[in-house]
Amino acid sequence: MYVSDRLKNMAESATIKMAQLARELKSEGHEVISLSLGEPDFDTPEHIKKAANKALQDGYTKYTPVPGLVELREAIVTKFKRDNNLEFDKNQIVVSNGAKQSLANLSLSLLNEGDEVIVFAPYWVSYKQIIELSGAKPVFVDATIENDFKVTASQLEGAITDKTRMILFSSPCNPTGTVYSKEDFEPLVKVLEKYPKLLIASDEIYEYINFLEGGHFSIANFESIKERCIIINGFSKGFSMTGWRLGYMAAPTWVADACSKMQSQFTSGANAFGQKAGAEALLADMTPTHEMNKAFRKRRDLILGLLKDINGFKVNFPKGAFYVFPNISALYGKSIDGKVINNSSDFCEYILYTAHVAIVAGEAFGADNCVRIAYSASEDQLEEAVRRIKKAVDALV
Repeated sequence: MYVSDRLKNMAESATIKMAQLARELKSEGHEVISLSLGEPDFDTPEHIKKAANKALQDGYTKYTPVPGLVELREAIVTKFKRDNNLEFDKNQIVVSNGAKQSLANLSLSLLNEGDEVIVFAPYWVSYKQIIELSGAKPVFVDATIENDFKVTASQLEGAITDKTRMILFSSPCNPTGTVYSKEDFEPLVKVLEKYPKLLIASDEIYEYINFLEGGHFSIANFESIKERCIIINGFSKGFSMTGWRLGYMAAPTWVADACSKMQSQFTSGANAFGQKAGAEALLADMTPTHEMNKAFRKRRDLILGLLKDINGFKVNFPKGAFYVFPNISALYGKSIDGKVINNSSDFCEYILYTAHVAIVAGEAFGADNCVRIAYSASEDQLEEAVRRIKKAVDALV
């Protein structure tokens, strides 16, 4: 019995692993509060579910075109024009089984052995593994909490080599909640203008969970680099459709064609009735999405107020997504009952088994001094979780 070297070299998703450990503790009778998965606790809006049910009744149960149903791709084109002031053709859209597949399609379609991809760190856990699976090398540019986890123009330019094929980042960011504004992007774009062969992949899955005044801004809005931009998005976060597995990409036509070809050999098209529901989500009443955004903003303010009372936690002010990413390195070297906290994994394990709260080690996101806490839970759960974490931290000496 053996597995491939490819699999041996692939790390397990830290978020999924922590969620599994939390479930195991729950099954043993412990009252665990899970703040590990990036999953909204809201139900999918009723009108979206009704659209899926109607699609089933109407016979949308067959294979779909690999890049997606025409009506969904046209709805995505409408969404980009309406919400982002971006013009795309439906042939530039590829619908996939989640934004994660869109990223995998992109990596496997465009990257060769020895290529480099600049990744803004902290980064979403799967970026590294997806890039390495293609044979390319991720090159991490580390942003710090002191700079609100934003990469500077000089850092970006310093990382570019003759092997650089693409840059990849998320805004709003998982895991930090950082949001790049137009003003933040401007110096980065000036650098990218010097390197016309570089592709720019922007993960915008948290677009609708954005607390920045003026709302979401895409790097693709800069005309000088638009033709090199690839936008990854989906329905999981803004419409609470995590289990539907529905994402999409907007890209130059040749990139879209390449990704469609790759997807044709893996999964073919995404499910038919889910795509009909996705079109409804984008074109119908957006009130539930706006209400979720308000709820997450309120929770953000709540958890920031609670965390400031924990000694050793240093927290920035995230302006999007539903995460806080505190620096906890002041706690390293402290111990309890002979167990020393040396890194973020040690701390998360301690919190899980002592406080019965599941959070994720920053090591998985390229920032071992931090931990990721998802505030995609009720206000009561957040208050109780932070109370438990504080009690556990206070016990360290």
